[in-house]
Amino acid sequence: MKAANSILSSYGTTIFAVMSKLAQEHGAVNLGQGFPEGLEPPAVLRAAAEAAEAGPHQYPPLMGIPALREAIAAHDRHFYGLDLDPDSEVMVSSGATEALAACLFGLIEQGDEVVLIEPLYDSYLPIIRRAGGVPRMVRVEPPHWTLPREALAAAFSDKTKLILLNSPMNPSAKVFDADELAFIADLVSRHDAYAVCDEVYEHLVFDGRRHVPLMTLPGMRDRCVRIGSAGKTFSVTSWKVGYAIAAPALLAPIAKTHQFLTFTTPTCLQTAVAFGLRQPPEVLEHLAVDMAARRDRLADGLRGIGFDVMDCPGTYFFTADIRGVGFNGTDEDFCRHITVEAGVTAVPFSAFYQDRETAPSHYARFCFAKLDSALDEAAARLGRHFGRG
Repeated sequence: MKAANSILSSYGTTIFAVMSKLAQEHGAVNLGQGFPEGLEPPAVLRAAAEAAEAGPHQYPPLMGIPALREAIAAHDRHFYGLDLDPDSEVMVSSGATEALAACLFGLIEQGDEVVLIEPLYDSYLPIIRRAGGVPRMVRVEPPHWTLPREALAAAFSDKTKLILLNSPMNPSAKVFDADELAFIADLVSRHDAYAVCDEVYEHLVFDGRRHVPLMTLPGMRDRCVRIGSAGKTFSVTSWKVGYAIAAPALLAPIAKTHQFLTFTTPTCLQTAVAFGLRQPPEVLEHLAVDMAARRDRLADGLRGIGFDVMDCPGTYFFTADIRGVGFNGTDEDFCRHITVEAGVTAVPFSAFYQDRETAPSHYARFCFAKLDSALDEAAARLGRHFGRG
């Protein structure tokens, strides 16, 4: 038999699926994969049900239904001051990962270099490599995740097609500040590059901070693609409704790629997301307040056991140093150990690096987008297991 594609077949099952399966087998509280609990807005769920009943049930437009594209444009006008043409600058996708794939397949030519900042979401590298791109990796280091400006500047060259920027950043929870964004924007402009901006956690920024899209900086309007996710904004990850925003000339090749990936997204879910985005802004802003309370609840519980929990300015994940509870194995050993022995699941932090041999090996990522009862139970189980509960 002839071999399958050598790039994609070289990747195993994602660590998220592996740990979630293990959690199921052992009845563990799953704080590994990002499955939000108790955060789905009832009004948005009702809108989806009503739209599913009402129809239509045939293919919606390639770029997304007009109501959703208009709602996305209105959302970005309110929150970021962006003046978007919903007909030519907004594209709805089947989740943010599909939007990422459409961007990367649509923009990268064989041999183009792509700048990435580690630790990073695990779908980036397979898509870039399959598109023919050459990854140029730069690391931000725990615990402060400071942008290494010299290393980042050195990663750019005349071969750079784009930088893939994730802010708020999964898994580090870093939120890039205005000065860092200005530095990145200058590199993008000087090297005549693009920026594909994964901003799915835009409404999960805490402690008085505000999300700032790179697209809003001077000179970036025509060079940036901004990617959002209704799954993250409304805690409905199974819906797989995402979107990409870009200037018409930049969005055109992305849309052409999208038509050959998923083509379109269920009408009823698009209709519900349009309703959700049209709600008063304070409805979206409350999500961060609720999530910050859950963050603090779990962080306080883990710190009481002995974990060194890092600051978490954004996303719904935080990182904890496993050495504080006396565990001396690797992060993968730890996550398997607590799943089987303590009944709590986390994800090994080294899974978010290209080279796991040189990645930090004593951190675990915990998801706090869970019910209070689940967070309390997880902390209690870990406390009992490590003799501190």
